[in-house]
Amino acid sequence: MPSKSPAPFSLKLTTLAVILFLHCPFLIIVLYMFTSEERAFTFPPPGLTVEWFAVTWARSDVWRALGLSLRVASLATLVALLLGTLAAAAVYRAKFFGRDAVSLLLVLPIALPGIVTGIALRSAMGLLEIPFSFWTIIIGHATFCVVVVYNNVLARFRRSGRSQIEASMDLGANGFQTLRHIILPEIATALLAGGMLAFALSFDEVIVTTFTAGQQQTLPIWIFSELTRPRQRPVTNIVAVLVIAITTVPILLAYYFTKDTSETAGMGK
Repeated sequence: MPSKSPAPFSLKLTTLAVILFLHCPFLIIVLYMFTSEERAFTFPPPGLTVEWFAVTWARSDVWRALGLSLRVASLATLVALLLGTLAAAAVYRAKFFGRDAVSLLLVLPIALPGIVTGIALRSAMGLLEIPFSFWTIIIGHATFCVVVVYNNVLARFRRSGRSQIEASMDLGANGFQTLRHIILPEIATALLAGGMLAFALSFDEVIVTTFTAGQQQTLPIWIFSELTRPRQRPVTNIVAVLVIAITTVPILLAYYFTKDTSETAGMGK
C-alpha cells in the first residue's frame, strides 16, 4: 500500500484561512460578552466586565425562552425518533407502489428552504383553524427532525442486512423478541445520533418557529427579537454562546457515534 504524501503547505494555509473565516465571528461574540458597553459596539472594547453574566442569570425572559426551547426540542426529538424509525423500517422492509416517492417526500422538508416549509405549515394550520401554540411549534419542528432520524436509521438498516432478522425468526423468536434483541441493538447508535441531531436542529431553529409559534418565544426567537430592538447586547451575546454550546455538544456526539460507519449522520440544514 503506497504511503500518503504530506499535504502541500498552500493547502494547509488555505484550510487554516477557511477555519479562521468560519470561527472569527464566534470569537467576536465571545469577546463582546465581556464588554462594558450596553448598546453600541466599538473595537477594541472600552472595558471588560463579567457583570453581564449576573444580569443574564436574573433575566426571567431568558429562562422562559430557554425552558420553552428545551421542551420543544425534547418532544420534537421523541416524535422524530418514533416516526423516523417506523418510516425507515417500512421503506427498507416493504416493497410497495410509490416507495421511492414516499422516501423523497420524507426527505423533502429538510431540502426545502425553511421559509417555504414555514409558510406551508402556517397556511395548513390556518386552513384547519389550528390555534398557534406550543404544539404547533412541535409539529413544525418534527417535519424536519424526522428526516435526520429517517436517514440514519435507513442507512443502518441497509448496512446491517436482513440475515440476522431472518435467522432470529427462523429460530422461533416472535416479533417483539426480534425487535428487542436484534433490531434495537443494531440501530441503537443510529437512533442516538439521529436523536441528537434532531435535538440540535430543533433547539436552534428560527424560521419555521417564526411561522408556527404565535406569541411564544423560543430562545433563538428571543435572540432575534433582541437584535432587532437592541437592549443589553452583551446579554444577547451570552445567550447566543449558550445556544451554540447546547447545539454543538449533540452534533459532536452524533459525529462520534457515526464516524466509523458508512452512513451520513445528517443531510441538509
